[in-house]
Amino acid sequence: MQKIKKFVILLSILFMPVVSLAENFVLIPCKGADCDFNGLMALINNVIHFVLFYMAVPIAAIMFFYAGFMMVTSAGSSESKTKAKNIFSSAVYGLVIVAAAWLIVRTILSILGYEGAWIFNNFK
Repeated sequence: MQKIKKFVILLSILFMPVVSLAENFVLIPCKGADCDFNGLMALINNVIHFVLFYMAVPIAAIMFFYAGFMMVTSAGSSESKTKAKNIFSSAVYGLVIVAAAWLIVRTILSILGYEGAWIFNNFK
């Protein structure tokens, strides 16, 4: 039960800036009958951009901080150092996988000929 409470507290602290800045985020680019295929692609682009830059990067930064803290406070314990190294490498692998997935999706959509503005648009 304690682990669940700590996890909920960590998530609430992590996502508090996202919630407080939510009015600046425009995930849905169209309204009602104005939505078409390009609107759908813009929505997918906005969601991918949001997950990549506003969720994956901060979570990785927190994991890097945690691994560094564990490494510094290991007091010579080889078990703690190994755990910190594993956390650090897992965070790096996670960032590489997220970036590779983003790049693969962008490449496939460009090859398929989707030349819409949503391909290279930044998050609004």
